[in-house]
Amino acid sequence: MTSLVRYFPDDPRPAEWRSPVVAVGNFDGVHRGHAKILERVCRQAAERHVSPLVLTFDPHPPRVVRPDKAPPLLMTPAQKYEALGRLGVHGVGVVRFSPEMSQWDPEHFVQAVLVDWLRAAEVWVGGNFLFGRERSGNFTLLRTLGVQYSFRAEKIDPVRYRDFVVSSTRVRRLVTEGRVDEASALLGHHYALDGHIVRGDGRGRLLGFPTANLATTNELLPPNGVYVTMLRIDGMARPAITNIGVRPTFGGGHVPVIETHVFDEGRDLYDRAVRLWFVQRLRDERVFDGVEALTRQIEADCAEARAIFRRISL
Repeated sequence: MTSLVRYFPDDPRPAEWRSPVVAVGNFDGVHRGHAKILERVCRQAAERHVSPLVLTFDPHPPRVVRPDKAPPLLMTPAQKYEALGRLGVHGVGVVRFSPEMSQWDPEHFVQAVLVDWLRAAEVWVGGNFLFGRERSGNFTLLRTLGVQYSFRAEKIDPVRYRDFVVSSTRVRRLVTEGRVDEASALLGHHYALDGHIVRGDGRGRLLGFPTANLATTNELLPPNGVYVTMLRIDGMARPAITNIGVRPTFGGGHVPVIETHVFDEGRDLYDRAVRLWFVQRLRDERVFDGVEALTRQIEADCAEARAIFRRISL
């Protein structure tokens, strides 16, 4: 389920967003820490018989205030809104962040967005939440403004998972390092790319391992290598193996290609919308002496991936 999405300042507030309980943040990745905030927001909204909402920002504020240091995002907007809906959020208010808005003082932001537009009854944030010009507003100020404008402000302290603080920054680093299984543990779900299948050069089929080539708008790709994956086709998750890379055995290139071999799948997948989940990294991409050596390695990779799937549940 994808949440109802409305944009500030373009859209009016929907009538059903009456005195909502609101979680504020970027929510990139919708990880375990975000899930804890949303659990509380949904519980409080149920007690008040109002809508649980998320207020987020597009573009990501660092892209406006310090674009040279802005990180690649873990999710597309559509992925994020879908994930928020799965966690029980009824609606998403998206602030169209701009250079002008980046200069708003914290109170102006609170009054314009949380009070005048959303008419929030409660506002929940993470423990490190900062807002307003030069990130000058903190939770203490938010709580003070809540008293002034008649909304309740609460925070959730950072969530730890196996001794690590869960954050989008840490998840990005794990994905960038190819540690997709560890990233999934912090996310609470597999890291995923969305896109559609495009035509490749057909070399995989000639090798006996036909592949589906994924074109995606996701910004953050795991590094080149071979991964155990799952491909969602027509709502079904199918076990697969994926190579991200430049195919150095065949001369290579400059732009990484995402090629997925779906086990026991004979359908034509071209132009289908799919989601590719990353389960585990198997190995680096490397050059082979020839087609026979590459084929033997692919057979071994597939056997290892099938063994992994026998141990886990789809």
